[in-house]
This record gives sequence, C-alpha cells and structure tokens, in this order.
Amino acid sequence: MAVSETTADLSADTRTRTSFAALAFGSVGVVYGDIGTSPLYAFREAVHAAAHGGPVTRDIVLGVLSLIVWSLLSVVTAKYVLLLLRADNNGEGGSLSLMALGHRALGRRNVLLLGLGIIGAAMFIGDSMITPAISVLSAVEGLKIAAPALTDYVVPLTIVILVALFSVQSRGTAMVAAAFAPVMIVWFLTLAVLGLSHISDDPGVLAAINPWYALQFLGSHGVIGLVTAGAVFLVVTGGEALYADLGHFGRKPIQTAWLSFVLPALLLNYFGQGALVLAHPEAIENPFYRLVPDVLLLPLIGLATAATVIASQAVITGAFSLVRQAIQLGLLPRFEVRFTSETHAGQIYLPRVNMMLLVGVLLLVGLFRTSSALAGAYGIAVSTTMVADAIMAFIVVWKLWNWRVAAAAALIAPFVVIDLTFFAANFLKLFEGAWVPLLFGSAMAVVVWTWMRGTSILIKKTRKIEVPMHDLIRSLEKRPPHIVPGTAVFLTSDPEFVPTSLMHNLKHNKVLHQNNVILTVETDNLPRVDLSNRVGLEQVSERFTRVTLRFGYMETPNVPLALAHARRLGWDFDMMSTSFFVSRRSLKPAPHSFMPRWQDRLFIALSQSANDATDYFHIPTGRVVEVGTQVTI
Repeated sequence: MAVSETTADLSADTRTRTSFAALAFGSVGVVYGDIGTSPLYAFREAVHAAAHGGPVTRDIVLGVLSLIVWSLLSVVTAKYVLLLLRADNNGEGGSLSLMALGHRALGRRNVLLLGLGIIGAAMFIGDSMITPAISVLSAVEGLKIAAPALTDYVVPLTIVILVALFSVQSRGTAMVAAAFAPVMIVWFLTLAVLGLSHISDDPGVLAAINPWYALQFLGSHGVIGLVTAGAVFLVVTGGEALYADLGHFGRKPIQTAWLSFVLPALLLNYFGQGALVLAHPEAIENPFYRLVPDVLLLPLIGLATAATVIASQAVITGAFSLVRQAIQLGLLPRFEVRFTSETHAGQIYLPRVNMMLLVGVLLLVGLFRTSSALAGAYGIAVSTTMVADAIMAFIVVWKLWNWRVAAAAALIAPFVVIDLTFFAANFLKLFEGAWVPLLFGSAMAVVVWTWMRGTSILIKKTRKIEVPMHDLIRSLEKRPPHIVPGTAVFLTSDPEFVPTSLMHNLKHNKVLHQNNVILTVETDNLPRVDLSNRVGLEQVSERFTRVTLRFGYMETPNVPLALAHARRLGWDFDMMSTSFFVSRRSLKPAPHSFMPRWQDRLFIALSQSANDATDYFHIPTGRVVEVGTQVTI
C-alpha cells in the first residue's frame, strides 16, 4: 500500500509540474508579446533622443543601457512581477480589478479609486490602438534595409496586415493562440542568441549593469536626460499586461517565465545592440536588424512580423476583456458580447470595440507613418496606467493587507516617483504625438462620466414617480385584479420599488399573474461569484417573490440558467410558463436638465447604442414582453 501511495503521489507531482510548465510556456506567448517586441525600436529611439542630433558617444550608449536595465528591474520585475501580481482579486488582475479590490478594502465606492480605475482603463484602450500600429510598423520597416526599393510599400503592407488581423477577430483566437507560445519562444531565443553573439563586439558594454551610469547620465544631461527617459520607457511598455493577464495563467507561472527566460533574453539583446553600436556607431540607424547578416534579414523580418501580430493580438484581447469588465461594473452601456469558444469563457469578441480599435489603429498608421514618429505617442498611455496602478496599490497594501500607512508608503512611494518621472518625460512629447492617447483617454473618461452621471440622474427621476413595492402589494391584497395562470418575471434595478413594466401591465392589461418575480441582477466586486451565492430568494407575499441574481464582473449574466439553479433552493421554475417583462425606455432631452445639452445628447446616444437587455441577459426572445415608456432627462 505504501508503494502504491508513493507512486500516486509521484504521479500527482508529475501532473502538477507538467501543468505548471504548460502555464509558464503559454504565458510567454500571451503575456509577453508586447514587451517582447520592444527591442525592435526602444534602444534606437532612446539613443537618438540622447544624442539629440549629435554623435553617438560611449557615455550615451552606456547611460541609455543602464537606464534600460534598471527600468526593467524596477518597474517590471519589482513592481509588477514581485508586488502587484500578489494583489489579485480572486485570481484576476488589471486596473479595474485593482479598483474593485480597493473598493472592497475600503468597504465602499471611492471617487478617487473610481477615477484612477477609469483613467487606467481608458489609457489601456489607447495602448490597444498604439501597440498594433507601432509594433507592426517597426517590424515591416525592416524592408527598408533588406530592400530599399520597397520603402514606399511599408505603410500599405502594414495596413494590409492590420486589417487582416482585425478581420479574423470574430472567428475567435483559439487556433491562433495555440501557435502563440511556440512562435514567441523562438522569438525570445532569437533575441538572446542575436544579442549574445554581438556582446563580444565590445564586452565593456556590460559595465552598464552599474546603476551609476544611469544616474550620471540623468544628472548631467538635464532636459535631454528626461526626454531620453521617455524613450527608455518604451522598454517596459507591456509590463502592465503582466498584471492584466494574471487570471489566465496565475502568478507563479508568469513570474517564472519572466525571471528565468524573458528577462534574460531581453537584457542580452539590449546589450548586444549596445555593443554593436559601440563598435559601429552607424548601426544606430536600425541596430536590431543590423544584428544579423543580410542573408538572414528577410527571415528575421518575417519572425518579427509574426511576433508583433501576436503582441497586437494580446492587447486586442485585453481590450475586449477590459470593456466587458467596465460594462459589468456599470461604467459603460451594454455592448454586444460574442463568445468564440465553447470551452474558454474568456475568449470573447465585441464587434463595436473591434471596429473602434481598427479605425483608431489605421488613423495612427496614416497619421504618423513611421514607428519613430509614433514612439512619441506610445509611452504616455502606458505611463499613465502605471501611475494609476501604483496609487491604487498603495490603498490595497494599506487597507487590505493591513500594513501601517508609513510602511505602505515606504514600499509604494519609490514606484510612484519612478512612474511619475516617466510620465513627466513622456508628457514632454505632448506635441510630438503624446496628445493622441491623452485625447482618447479624455474622450473615454467623458463617455464613462456621462454614462454614470446620466444613469444616476435617470434613477433619481424615476424614483420620484415610482411606488414602493410594499405599498402596491397591500393595495393589491385589498382589491386584487384578475389573476391569470403562469409566472411573470419583472426586471428592475431596485427591488424596493415597483418595476415600470409591472405598473404598465396592471394599468393597461388589468391582470396579475399567479406568481410574480421581482428580479434584480447585481454585479459583485469579485471576478466570479460562487454558485452557492448566485441566487437570493425572498418571499414577499403570497404572489410576489423577490429574486436577486449575483454575478462577478468577469461573468456573463445568464438569467435563465441562474433561475434554473434556483430550483435547488426550492423554487419551482418552468421556462415554458414564464414571461419576462422588460421596460424599454425612450429618452428625450428635457427643457431644463441637470447636464449640459451636449452631455444629454451623448447619454441618449449611448443608451440607444446599448445592446438589448433581452440579448444581454440571454433571455429567450419568445418569452419576453417589452413595455415602452418615454422619459425626459
């Protein structure tokens, strides 16, 4: 028996190790696509910024490399890999998850946290537009070296690749995702080999490991040093994706992949580019592609293009997930969400978001036309997200982890200072392209603010004319209307008041069903709600039952499925004898509103663009009765 148990234990350990290795392997393909393509342009742009049109000196190369090394170690490794990956919301990460975690720690919705979460989310969407544009452009630009005659075809070819990428989103990413990890493994191995093969060009480049070179460069170059820091920040873009993708792979596989494979490959490549430029300063034109002989240039361009497409796919998928979270948290109207996999609930497609991203990406490519021009727009989006994450992390460490405020500040303050420095450095590029993500982020913030404000005003207005539920029940008990068989489910956001659809049913049809359910769907601050807490039942009277369905912000609110689960609680639910009553509001601008006229019209437009509640809650259309009402706002 002892031998059998030992064998079983070894088998379980083997399965665990295999599963862990698979997760770490998969994380290389999905999590690190963005940061893994930074060597294509980051070192080049940083040295150009430091040289400021002058010669590329040894001090410049060593100073830039030292900044790159310690940016990767402090921002990505220390802040995201070692710290923020531990701040998970039931296994989920990202700006909105961190915001929800902070709200839970404080026990209430906080305006500062809400604002930081919205800013971080809006800037991530901006990043989702810039990443495909700059990544694919930088890869295709290798044609300028391989075949200068094809230079004029760089932008058209980039557009073709991007249109193809966004066109296949509706088909799902399962088949493509299966190829992500092997391609990215080859990509990172290529980065490491290329870099290692050129360090011997000038072994003195390894001195850049000493942080003194970074500090000396910043201290002696004034504003140019700050501008250079903004370019250096390009090496850590994609670091925020580590946290956003936490739910897909888990903390330890992501950490293991970074520390043992991705980080060493990136460092070797940056050192290799630095050594090449020290030995051949003219290579700064495009040091990455100069790492290979001409005969291998086209294969490397092909591999780089594949890697940038994967990096683009990662942020597009992240944008879909983030918008879905925002919808569930009530920050945006209901957009159509399509599921592209029968086995993976996280593989979703949002048609409107996909079209918005495609239009934005194509505009960026057409407007900037080169990766160098677009680099100025890139850093500000990510640095803003990182500042927001750092501040929210302070609240989580202080309140949720129960650290003393001084200890929490001592831990987080260095990261906030570094992030603010990078933000200031990128803000200097305001007129070189940084205005693009700031404009988009501001527009997204206005949309979210308008939706939340309009929804709040609408609720307050309807409350003035609504009747408390208990008052109606007492009235119906005294003078009951005609009773018809079956169950009627009335959807409402506030079960304490009579749903509009119920009032109209009584007023116009003058009937009451035998069983009436006042149904409220709530979204929790948790990513997923346990089935045991999914349904809440309260028998209000003989004919009225109050039902509350709870879903996490990462879940799809499937009302019929949740109601079927309520049978376990003793509630007799039969779909074929149940009718769902849904109110459809037609909004009109009021002569005197609580919002400016432009905001009224924006809120009405957002309401009209919202997905139908029937589809959103997966209610069979044949069981729905819609009641229309007009409301001024």
